[in-house]
Amino acid sequence: MGSTCVVGLQWGDEAKGKIVDLLCDHHDVVVRYQGGANAGHTVVHEGVTYKLSLVPTGVLREGVEAVIGNGVVVHPPALLKEVASLTAQGVDFTGRLHVSDRAHVILPYHLAEERLTEESTSAADHLGTTRRGIGPCYKDKVGRVHGVRIADLYHTAEFRERLARIVDYKNRLLNAMLPDFEPFDDKQIADEYLGYAEQLRPYVTDATSWLHAAVAQGRKLMFEGAQGSLLDIDHGSYPYVTSSSSSAVGVAAGSGVPSRYIDRWIGVVKAYTTRVGGGPFPTEQDNPTGERIRQIGREYGTVTGRPRRCGWFDAVAVRYSTRVSGTTELAVMLLDVLSGFDELKVAVAYETDGKKVEAMPASLADFELCKPVYETVPGWSEDLTAARTWDDLPRQAREYVGFLSRQIGVPVSIVSVGPDRKQTIMVPKDR
Repeated sequence: MGSTCVVGLQWGDEAKGKIVDLLCDHHDVVVRYQGGANAGHTVVHEGVTYKLSLVPTGVLREGVEAVIGNGVVVHPPALLKEVASLTAQGVDFTGRLHVSDRAHVILPYHLAEERLTEESTSAADHLGTTRRGIGPCYKDKVGRVHGVRIADLYHTAEFRERLARIVDYKNRLLNAMLPDFEPFDDKQIADEYLGYAEQLRPYVTDATSWLHAAVAQGRKLMFEGAQGSLLDIDHGSYPYVTSSSSSAVGVAAGSGVPSRYIDRWIGVVKAYTTRVGGGPFPTEQDNPTGERIRQIGREYGTVTGRPRRCGWFDAVAVRYSTRVSGTTELAVMLLDVLSGFDELKVAVAYETDGKKVEAMPASLADFELCKPVYETVPGWSEDLTAARTWDDLPRQAREYVGFLSRQIGVPVSIVSVGPDRKQTIMVPKDR
């Protein structure tokens, strides 16, 4: 096994963290290449639950080094809190965490700007962000004038001077838009963030050069996606997306490592579909079926605790994201959640204005009109959580996995039947 990319193919929350953690046995370095503390990965090992947002999942494996790439936006207090929490659970970060000095920094005014954006929109335009300042930070990044990178924190005088100009601008903007706004104090922010910089100093490095050195040494890299491909800023269901390239196309830009160094592209999907926040969701089941999936699957956000919208598997959307991300194999997660359904439905196409559509529309207006065209397959009654091999699964469960594979056009190599590492089945290639 060479280097690998693991990416979600739906609207996030596909349990990617478990797959990354599992495959880190065969990798030396795990790389987070985009997003921020709005992502949440939960990994269970020997009864212990670990929750991660910024720190790459692979750090839970002894001997594996973790890199937060330049494409990530970092909220220093959130990162330091996460490191402290994991350290208390026995994770040793000594010499194992590397944070890109090119990563952009989330500052207090970014959180205020996100609040402004969310509260000023109508219900129809509400994006449902996590309000952690991710979008405004990316906005400053591409706007260039107000972006602050981690490297800037280590040039004290220049940082203080520049921050004063930025805060003056942000105060004037926010004061005009928020009636209860209390102006930010640039000196207070500078003191606070320079303190964070000192705490982060052992981890900060030129991560791109570090990764290229690792490649030259023949080390195997694991690139860990956050959110899901259908939330990609360019290729997702815009504008109900995240602010970064959450599909596999973001790997090179977010890490500085060309995709030609990656041999294996694993797309992770749930055996059904979920979504958080607004946006089209053709297969959503806002009914007892959806509520049953939510309760059995514990479909509540790792970061926010918000209930997720639940529905049947959407093969149309996953076919699209599979092509965009160049997926070579699939991991089907939470198959156990579907036990007890007499029949299962899979959207194999959409219908709009009496016409059959087999691709996800770019236009939000067109996407909202799409109705799913379902194929129905038999369900199963057996509990799957004790299954450890492909043959342990009931015939109907195996047939369901095979049906998903044929619809998407990519082989399934991994099936998960529970949160623990042991509840993972490697699918035989000749199945």
